Amino acid sequence: MDDRTGTTIHTGILISTTAVLAWLSGLPLLFPSLGPSAFVLALFQDSDATAPRRVIGGHAIGVVAGLLAYHVLAGGVSMTAATGPASLEGLRLAASGVLATTLTAGGMLATDTRHPPACATTLIVSLGLLSAPLEGALIVIAVAVLVVSHRLLLATERIGSRYEHRLRS
Repeated sequence: MDDRTGTTIHTGILISTTAVLAWLSGLPLLFPSLGPSAFVLALFQDSDATAPRRVIGGHAIGVVAGLLAYHVLAGGVSMTAATGPASLEGLRLAASGVLATTLTAGGMLATDTRHPPACATTLIVSLGLLSAPLEGALIVIAVAVLVVSHRLLLATERIGSRYEHRLRS
């Protein structure tokens, strides 16, 4: 199988793990920034970019920064409700998103947990889409499930390739 097909299938399998859990539990375990994380894990399978510390740590920083920014600046407002042009609510959300993204970038750089999809996570939280502390915890849990699934998939692929190599010998 060529790399493009393998990466495509790997991405689909990874995102399927949290999609099935979201469906079975009814919990928000599938959200926009998880897709790019699944793709990064599938594309750069064993690189430093896929280190669990980076992937989980980056999203955790994004969640904390998003929760802080949202609850300080925009609590009670959400992107899902229309805000008028130049409204105070819209300004609060915009400021929350800017602060959260800035804190996330700085936090990831300071802790060497760079994972670009975490900047999307921080926007999801800071714009009031998943802004309760429990929802933030669920985001980190979903990311951890994604990383564990990735590691298990890699281990399975390696065992399979060793088995195929022994059969050919």
